[in-house]
Amino acid sequence: MYSTRTTKTASGATAVQIVKYEHRKKIVVKHIGSAHTDDELLSLKQSAFIWIEKESQQPPLFPLEKPIQNLIPIDKCQYIGFRYTFIYETISKIFHLFCLEQIDRFLLDLILIRIVCPASKLESLELLSEFFGKTYKRTNLYRRIPEFVAMKNTIEEKFVIFAKKHLGFDFSVVFYDVTTLYFESFKEDKEEFRKPGFSKDNKSNQPQIVIGLIVTKEGFPVSYDVFAGNTFEGKTFIPTIIKFKDTYNIKNLTVVADAAMISFPNVQSLIESNLSYIVGSRLASLKQKEIKEINQKLSGKEESLKKLKKKDGSSTRIETNRGTLICDFSFKRYQKDKREMNKQITKAKKLLEENKGTKRTKFIKNKDDEKTEQVLNVDLIGKTKQLLGIKGYYTNLTDETDKTIIDHYHNLWQVEKAFRIAKSDLAMRPIYHFKKQAIEAHILICFMALAVCKYMELKTKRSIKRIVKLLKGVTDARLKNMITNEEFILRSKISEETKKLLKTLWY
Repeated sequence: MYSTRTTKTASGATAVQIVKYEHRKKIVVKHIGSAHTDDELLSLKQSAFIWIEKESQQPPLFPLEKPIQNLIPIDKCQYIGFRYTFIYETISKIFHLFCLEQIDRFLLDLILIRIVCPASKLESLELLSEFFGKTYKRTNLYRRIPEFVAMKNTIEEKFVIFAKKHLGFDFSVVFYDVTTLYFESFKEDKEEFRKPGFSKDNKSNQPQIVIGLIVTKEGFPVSYDVFAGNTFEGKTFIPTIIKFKDTYNIKNLTVVADAAMISFPNVQSLIESNLSYIVGSRLASLKQKEIKEINQKLSGKEESLKKLKKKDGSSTRIETNRGTLICDFSFKRYQKDKREMNKQITKAKKLLEENKGTKRTKFIKNKDDEKTEQVLNVDLIGKTKQLLGIKGYYTNLTDETDKTIIDHYHNLWQVEKAFRIAKSDLAMRPIYHFKKQAIEAHILICFMALAVCKYMELKTKRSIKRIVKLLKGVTDARLKNMITNEEFILRSKISEETKKLLKTLWY
């Protein structure tokens, strides 16, 4: 049986010890420490009682009448590191808002570490252990990948429900765009979808995949598809949109996309599927008669800047075989287009004078079919001048005003912003996986992380980089009581900015 005793030391302090009796002899089992004040003495006695209870598995016969909580002699504590438990708890609450409690916790932790500190999957396992004390085996990761991939449709449905409940999403308008993600490799697949193609990251010599993303007007992601890297982006448009429409049985849906998505087959498919569309137009591909008509209605002949400024915001529409074409004039765009045009003309003239016209330049063309001589492309310069400051949008929405159509199209930047978050803040590329299922699991994790990030940005009006920095600023110091081997947590002070952030997230 263990017991405690106190004894005076040579320095006048009171020593607290744990003793036991064997064969009528008193044996000092452990020296707890020396106290100089009454509070220190009570604390040391409490530590002694805790040690005895833990060692003997029995409560003390005479516990302290006034135990002191969380008071440990500093010389009996050991600092054993820190953790980011605060940000783990915060993002876990957001998972609850998304109704993801039934989703595998391993997958949620991979999403969480992708937001906090994006890294490879194996390094993510190490960071989960280091930052949060969550331990997962590497073999478990490889084994669970097929299960993660199979959750794609379920997760998308949860995100759509979330968007309807928290963001007022009603399926009336969605925004679609594509991007490419390259691999840290120069070897393509023979059969899978890691293929070289037109790269938006200027990595055309490396294999890639194409991602088609659908977002709400706020930029919140609700669906995505993965295509082979050599797929033309216009061919991703119809399959992705029609599948989305059929999945949720949408009656009226308007799709907003950029100019690369428009083609006669795509327009026909949209009409046959009872879909409305707003798609950017490449005005330079119009007939000269149509360009002249648009020019006369909007900017007219080259006039003074004062007169052109008065035409800022004007719009017109003409009927074409691709639907109604709405065009608007922007004075700011006019100035930018004119600067770029003059720069290109100057470059073309200089190359021709130096007999270096073979370089690819916008306003240089071959004089004849034999390509023996090159000249300034006067016709193209004239067409470009007529379209300065003018942008066009194809649509089949006949009941909407020009301003409504144009405003919808201008919201397309939300998709581009979502891609920037995914690529920069979530380090979605380069991709280091080789097998198709591992690649698909990587895209799913990044898609889910993007949705969580976008929600936090929308709620707080702060960038995800700033949000993560604030949440990581609250750390938990881990202290070990060397007497009882118990671990205690000492959380750092939460700043006022972080408190406001949390209040905004939850209300």
